[in-house]
Amino acid sequence: MTDDRPAWARRIAAERQARDWSQRDAVRALRAHAPTELPAEDSMIRQWKRWESGQAPNDFYQPIIAAVFGTVTHALFPAPSRRDGDKEILAASGMETLEIVSRLNRSDVDSATLDALRITTDRLCSEYPFMPSGQLLIEGRQWLRRVVDLTARNLTLAQHREVLALSGWLALLVGCVEYDTGDRHAAESTRRAALSLATEAAHPEVAGWAHEMRAWFALTTGDYRGVIAAAQAGAETAAHHGVAVQLAGQEAKAWARLGDRRQVEVALDKGRRMLEGMPYPENLDNHFVVDPAKFDFYAMDCYRLVGEDRLARTLAEEVLRAGTDFDGTERSPMRNAEARVTLGVTAAREGDLEEALIHGERALLGERQSVPSLIMTSRELAAVMRQRYSTEPAAQDYLNHLQDLGREKPGFLPS
Repeated sequence: MTDDRPAWARRIAAERQARDWSQRDAVRALRAHAPTELPAEDSMIRQWKRWESGQAPNDFYQPIIAAVFGTVTHALFPAPSRRDGDKEILAASGMETLEIVSRLNRSDVDSATLDALRITTDRLCSEYPFMPSGQLLIEGRQWLRRVVDLTARNLTLAQHREVLALSGWLALLVGCVEYDTGDRHAAESTRRAALSLATEAAHPEVAGWAHEMRAWFALTTGDYRGVIAAAQAGAETAAHHGVAVQLAGQEAKAWARLGDRRQVEVALDKGRRMLEGMPYPENLDNHFVVDPAKFDFYAMDCYRLVGEDRLARTLAEEVLRAGTDFDGTERSPMRNAEARVTLGVTAAREGDLEEALIHGERALLGERQSVPSLIMTSRELAAVMRQRYSTEPAAQDYLNHLQDLGREKPGFLPS
């Protein structure tokens, strides 16, 4: 029989079971996180049963349930999308790309042109998960050059700062795609340019994302202390912006790789509290907007590394569900790839080599990849394969596949 309960109802049941909790245990945890006294235990158990069956909790209980499972309200109970797609962009700007470029060639820049540039920048940052990296790199660099050229025009002080900020956002995007494709030196130069633009524009959010990129680069090259330093520097710069949540996530990932479980929980809790207090984002597709569902992605990575396999698997399944449309189209292919590696690692540890190989191979098939991040997580699965299945021909085939990818993509060879 099909399970037609809402996704959140299935998830709270799965989260509870992953912790080996009875429903009574879950209610006691709920009581520990509640800001006020709750009804009697038997009454709350009946209420919990109703929630797991699909009856939605009210606004009072939703954040408490999220806190019980170490996530945030809108990751567990998503708000409806506020976007209407590309038609909204065109309606907001009233311009096609050709008209925007034509306006940029004029001697003066008006507010309508700046509005169109702002919308174009948002569109490019929103296409980061989907657009082929080569195409996005070309478009991103083209628009970056166009916008930077505007700084030589006769601009008001406010316009000048706006142009610098837009240049910073585009530089961040280009740097991310450069790093995804393995061009580390170019990515670092572009990241530094974004930080310089942010400093000149006095724009703490762009500066915070430049620090976040430094943390990401350090994470994927094994410099875990560097991750922590970059995360803390970025958090100091952009303490009241969404990037601070992602910086906390990167810090948690670094502590997980250093084996410090306590600091993992401290960093995750810091990020969760910040995210819970922020308004729901207008545009979840923008790469530089912290999607509440991404918090589960951070926690998934950490729990896999500290050996909490049931929690890691539960979160990986949730990442895949949230990152896939009803028709099977993947909205978040790069997150989904790492979720599949997580499922592969947990299956391998449980002795299910066949399932581990299915997930591991599928993770490598996506057209849109962040090569350094996929390298990092695939190495973890390769290490489990070598440790537990070194004599199995199927495991050797998988390791050979990684070796072949290493020849195609320098640096991919698993250590």
